[in-house]
Amino acid sequence: MAAAVSAKLVKELRDKTGAGMMDCKKALAASDGDADKAIEWLRQKGIASAEKKSGRTAAEGAIGSYIHTGARVGVLIEINCETDFVARGEMFQALLRDVSMQVAACPGVEYVTTDEIPAEIREREKAIEMGRDDLEGKPEQMKEKIVEGRINKRLKELALMEQPFIKDSSLTVAELVKQTAGKIGENVKVRRFTRYTLGEGIEIEESDFAAEVASMTQG
Repeated sequence: MAAAVSAKLVKELRDKTGAGMMDCKKALAASDGDADKAIEWLRQKGIASAEKKSGRTAAEGAIGSYIHTGARVGVLIEINCETDFVARGEMFQALLRDVSMQVAACPGVEYVTTDEIPAEIREREKAIEMGRDDLEGKPEQMKEKIVEGRINKRLKELALMEQPFIKDSSLTVAELVKQTAGKIGENVKVRRFTRYTLGEGIEIEESDFAAEVASMTQG
């Protein structure tokens, strides 16, 4: 199986379809190394056509909102596409709803992609990981590799596009967006989001409730 999905086969499939390296690997693995079947797999998933459109300008789209049951968490999200016609379509609106629900379900997510994460956060995470007790005494080169792996994992936890899709954990949010783009026939991008959590940032003063009630009854 390893021989069937060689780097050469992956490159050839990538050149033919314009799909990303990881998608090509998945397609070949699912097709037992058969390039034609792999192309069909990518087309069915909408990935091949989505990749070809990813360089096109997406300046239209819509802002969606989601309020979770109990009205304690709310989300605003902007997703872009190429035309207003597509933005008003059922498939695009479904994506808008699904991704806004995803944001509500992932309180630890702060950025759309790992590329958006500022360098100072990466450096802070590195400093934390380099100081962990379980790395003590290990060779510097090994420490660097272990830390790099941990940092990458941590940064993915902060990025929306890296999260497993809440309705189908076999897909990441990035793959969901890519598939939708392929089916719609336009470039689709999640641009930004904001999550509101009720009471976040408010300092709640603790009071002696019993004393408060007593003073009220005395009055």
